[in-house]
Amino acid sequence: MTKEELWQATLARIQFQVSPANFATWLQNTYILSKKDGQLLVSVPNNFSKEWLENKYNKAIFKTLRELDPEIRQVAYTVEKILAKQKEPEKNSSGACGAEAQLEFAEFKINKSTNLNPRYAFDNFIVGPFNELAHAASLAIAKNPGSVYNPLFVYGGVGLGKTHLLQAVGNEVTKEAPEKKVRYVSSERFTSGVVAAIRNRTVDAFRVAYRDIDVLIIDDVQFLAGKDKTQEELFHTFNTLYERSKQVIFSSDRPPKSIPALEERLRSRFEGGMIADISMPDYETRVAILKAKMQERSFVLEEQICEYLASHIQRNIRELEGALNRLHAHFRLVNKMPSIAEARSLLKSVIQSPNKSVNYKKIIETVAEFYDLKEREILAASRKKEVVRPRQIAMYLLREELKSSFPFIGERFGGKDHTTAIYACEKIGKEIQESEALFDEINLIRQRIYSA
Repeated sequence: MTKEELWQATLARIQFQVSPANFATWLQNTYILSKKDGQLLVSVPNNFSKEWLENKYNKAIFKTLRELDPEIRQVAYTVEKILAKQKEPEKNSSGACGAEAQLEFAEFKINKSTNLNPRYAFDNFIVGPFNELAHAASLAIAKNPGSVYNPLFVYGGVGLGKTHLLQAVGNEVTKEAPEKKVRYVSSERFTSGVVAAIRNRTVDAFRVAYRDIDVLIIDDVQFLAGKDKTQEELFHTFNTLYERSKQVIFSSDRPPKSIPALEERLRSRFEGGMIADISMPDYETRVAILKAKMQERSFVLEEQICEYLASHIQRNIRELEGALNRLHAHFRLVNKMPSIAEARSLLKSVIQSPNKSVNYKKIIETVAEFYDLKEREILAASRKKEVVRPRQIAMYLLREELKSSFPFIGERFGGKDHTTAIYACEKIGKEIQESEALFDEINLIRQRIYSA
């Protein structure tokens, strides 16, 4: 195995352990400079990356390298001015250049003027019952931005395709109407812009820049909760764009009414257009997604492996694609399709039985985080409405997901009587039948419990 192949295989595995943003920030444009006597020297683009890799990711990187090559004894990092793509590639045993055999992380080729990733398009977005409304609304907007479904608010759990869909709208508008100004930003980036504008006294310039946009796409708006100044700027920006018939699109991991510490006037704006959810894909759609991703890579797994992946990774499309990336990396390294036994072995750290990884503590922690509460607030005897409701939902999920007994549930919540747990579970169970909003809310919490 060449050093390029070794490093790409390492990156393919590390990709499972970090967010796409962190991967792009700290691990992109890194490569092995030298490999000698069990010592690796890794090139990084700047001192920030060097310090971060040494302090934050070195343990995971070293462990992964050792799994791939047991002779590795030490990893060091250095700032190298020459980028990886400028280096002369090694040749592998088949005579092909190592650079050609490396995995391409195409998701990081971002258009700097729009912040859009050209990889995200409608053509490679798989539509199923779980996302067809959101897809139809997005497609209609791409054809006629500002005229239909304004604003569009798309919500759903982590890794289900919200970002893909939102950026597909932006890319389609850019392609069909290049004169239109399209901008995609995360809520964190929007918040950072507000903070910088206030600090540098350039608020007017900030407002002009955002209010001169034809299609504004803001991802993960749940992170605006509690940020009053940012919410105020977004409120006025939204009003200006809306009055000018400019398109605004938002995404979140929950519906507007479930975002805590959100100004009511902004919540009403989010709810004023089309709200569409993306839920978990069914089995057939997961298989279709796998086959589409394999076609992109000119890579075909045997049917049994596809069925294994689709059956065992149910709640997160990103995890499904990540598992496929791992098998693809294996194929590129050994030039041989994995068997079902090899696939199970390669993915054993990815595919786990949910019941083994989820316990009552995880459920309580997730419910508390979802409702922006501290765990001790849910467990205490408070009768505040904003605490009682999440507590009842946590009790319901302990019963439904873990089949916990009512006495056990009561004991976990400050030694309450089992009749309190029975009442909570029956109350939430009945309300779910009557309220589609509560049904969706609890499904979002379930997704978080099992995807974390």
